[in-house]
Amino acid sequence: MADAEPENTARTSDPTAQANDAPQEQRNGARRKWLIRLGLLVLVVALLWGAWYLLFGRNHISTDNAYVNAEMAQVTPLVGAQAIEVLVSDTQAVKKGDILVKLDPTNMEIAVAQAQADLAEARRRFRQTAATSESLAAQVEARGADIVQARAQLATAQADLEKARIDLQRREALVDDGAVSGDEVTAARKTFASAQAALRLAQAGVKTAEATRGAATGQLEANQALVRGSTEDTDPAVMAAKARLDSAKLDLERTVIRAPIDGVITKRQVQVGQRVAQGSPIMTIVPLSQVYVDANFKERQLRDVRIGMPAEVKSDLYGGDVVYHGKVVGFSGGTGSSMSLIPAQNATGNWIKVVQRLPLRIELDPKELAAHPLRVGLSMEVEIDLAAD
Repeated sequence: MADAEPENTARTSDPTAQANDAPQEQRNGARRKWLIRLGLLVLVVALLWGAWYLLFGRNHISTDNAYVNAEMAQVTPLVGAQAIEVLVSDTQAVKKGDILVKLDPTNMEIAVAQAQADLAEARRRFRQTAATSESLAAQVEARGADIVQARAQLATAQADLEKARIDLQRREALVDDGAVSGDEVTAARKTFASAQAALRLAQAGVKTAEATRGAATGQLEANQALVRGSTEDTDPAVMAAKARLDSAKLDLERTVIRAPIDGVITKRQVQVGQRVAQGSPIMTIVPLSQVYVDANFKERQLRDVRIGMPAEVKSDLYGGDVVYHGKVVGFSGGTGSSMSLIPAQNATGNWIKVVQRLPLRIELDPKELAAHPLRVGLSMEVEIDLAAD
C-alpha cells in the first residue's frame, strides 16, 4: 500500500496522463448531450404523433386496397344473324343510341311480309264472318216464311180432310136407301184417305220447316258468337296477327344494334361476316362518367363507418396532386374471400386468424371525374373521415 500511494500520486501529478483523460471526458459529455437531444427528439415526435392521432388519426381510416369499378353494359344481340357492318372499335367513345353493328335483315324482312299477309288474311276472315251472319239472318227469315207456308198448307189439308169426311159420311148414310151408288161411296172413301195423307204430309212439312229454321238459327248464333262484341280491329284473330306483325317489326329493328349507354367500347368480339348468336356478348361499354371505387377495408377499420361519410380518394394514375372527393354509398354483402369463386376454408387445427376485408363502395364527384377521367381497374388510395356526420 505504501508503494501504491506514491505511484498514484505520481500519475496524478503527471501532465501527460491528465492530457489523455481530458478528451475522454469531452467525448463522454458530447455523447450525453446527443443522447439527451435524441431523447428529447423522440419525446417531441411521440407527442406530435399522439396529438395527430387524438386530433386527426383516430378519426380517419385509409387503405390502398381499392380499385376503380363501374356498372358496365354488355352488348348482346337480341336476334341471331350475320354481321354485315361493324361501326365501332375498341377504345372508341360512343353516345347512347349510336349504331354499333348492323346485322343482315333479310330473314326479318321476310317475317314482316309474312306477318302482314297473315294480318290481311285475318281481317278478310272477320269481314267474311260478318257477311256470313247477314246471309244466315236472311236464311232464318226465309225459313220463317217456309213455316208460314207449311202451316197454311196444313190448314188447307185439314179443311180438305174435314170436307172429305163429311162427304163420306153423307154418302155412307144414303147407301142403304139406294140414293148413292157404291162407286160414289168408294170414290168418297178414296178422297177421304187422300185428304188424310195430305194432312199428314202438311204436318210433316210444318215440322220440317220448323227444323230447318232451327238449324239456320243455330248457324246464325254460332257465327254471331265469332263477331259479337268485336270490330275488325278488336277481333282476337286480328289482334293476334297484329302482335305477330309487331314482333316481326321489332326483330327487324333489332338488326341494328345501338349503344345502350354513353361510354367507351372495350372487348369487341364481332367481325364483319361473323354470324352472331342471340344473347351472346359481342362487346362491352364502360361508362367512364359513372365509375366508382370499391375499397377493401380491414374488418376492424369499419367499426365506426356509416353510409354517407365523406372520403378522399387518390389515384396512382395522377398521383397525390389530384384528390377526388366522394362518399360512402354502401357495403358489400360479404367479404372478398367469401365472394370468391372458391371460398377459403381453413383446415381444422389452424389457429392463425386471417383478417378479412369487406368491400365498400365510394361514389365520386362527377365534375372531378370529368376533369380527371379514370379507367376501370386502376389502383386507388381511400381515406374516410369518421368524424363527419
